[in-house]
Amino acid sequence: MQAAPAEPAAARAETAARAETAVLAEPAASPAEPAVLAVIPARGGSKGVPAKNLAPIGGVPLVARAVRECRAARLVTDVVVSTDDPGIAATARGAGAVVVQRPAALSGDTATSEAAVLHAMDAYEAMHGTEVGTVLLVQCTSPFLTSGDVDGVAEAVVAGGADSALTVAPFHGFVWRAEGEEDHGAQEAGGAHGVNHEKSHRPRRQDRPQDLLETGAAYAMRADGFRAARHRFFGRTELVRTEAARVLEVDDPHDLARARALAPLLDGPGSAALPARADVDAVVMDFDGTQTDDRVLIDADGRELVAVHRGDGLGVAALRRAGLALLILSTEENAVVAARGRKLRVPVLHGIDRKDRALKQWCEEQGIAPDRVLYVGNDVNDLACLGLVGWPVAVADAHDAVRGAARAVTTAPGGSGALREIASWLLGPALTT
Repeated sequence: MQAAPAEPAAARAETAARAETAVLAEPAASPAEPAVLAVIPARGGSKGVPAKNLAPIGGVPLVARAVRECRAARLVTDVVVSTDDPGIAATARGAGAVVVQRPAALSGDTATSEAAVLHAMDAYEAMHGTEVGTVLLVQCTSPFLTSGDVDGVAEAVVAGGADSALTVAPFHGFVWRAEGEEDHGAQEAGGAHGVNHEKSHRPRRQDRPQDLLETGAAYAMRADGFRAARHRFFGRTELVRTEAARVLEVDDPHDLARARALAPLLDGPGSAALPARADVDAVVMDFDGTQTDDRVLIDADGRELVAVHRGDGLGVAALRRAGLALLILSTEENAVVAARGRKLRVPVLHGIDRKDRALKQWCEEQGIAPDRVLYVGNDVNDLACLGLVGWPVAVADAHDAVRGAARAVTTAPGGSGALREIASWLLGPALTT
């Protein structure tokens, strides 16, 4: 009998990393049956789109969108987000996920999703004292994943007897491959060839076998088989079809822009996570970093100057006309804050050390319930206020902890039309009339 090959160094490192697990969540009650666990890997580092997993689509960070759909899936017992980033961890917890701290050995650019899932499974089982029977790998970079997709791959394994499953979408394109891509001379000589068709024969769509494109959104695996194979595809693999229109992976800024443009069409009215006028009686606004880009210009006499956005002024005026109570609340005691308030015809409280106390007192004086207040901020001194209100909102370039505490995130950064965007959430078509 041949001796088993020695475990590769990379596998030994991965095993060691899985052993040094730090779990950042409270245990939940153990299910009676083996768990169906959805794992969402979400590293903090991203070169193509900085802070990609916190980028808002339809006002909701990508990682929170994925958590929301997994939690809505009928078969999923629990949702784990594996991350090395505090902002992602805060956002994931706020969306209802268990958070597993991913060790440094599994957080680099070369770390595989499989390694993160294996580590998260071990962490979950250690924390809950229960066995994972089926594990799902869900990618939050697929913004239009649905709970139906998640249930589809889970059901293929849990009830359908498959060892592994993945989401796919119908694909009708003719795929070509250039010859000798590393050798330009050979490419010119050989030209290109068809991958899923013959150059000499172009059959009609209905006459061709159905090609299916891996969406990259959701995978399910039998847990014991996954631990043995250490790869997401093993045994009998089932294909779970989803809508081709929803297939989009956010890898670069162009993908992000497309996703934001498509969100109003694909999210639908039932899944909107943005406030409407009926949800809000008051809008309270931070100043620096929210109505400005957080920069200050100082002239030779020591006077401070800031830049604001005209679109924000239009948005605030529309909110005032719509009958919403408005307030600018700032820790800075600066004449420019008061001047901006006079320009907008909005009352100002500035030079405030405890913004949360001032906000609570203002709500009492106005007779407005805090859960009917939208507060928009950008930095850690806004966190207490965000925790008081029903609609905590962060601007796109807010501190990670603030985005994590927010219920919605604008696509515009502070000082670049974020207030105008919030006004459009609340007033919709009325804002343009």
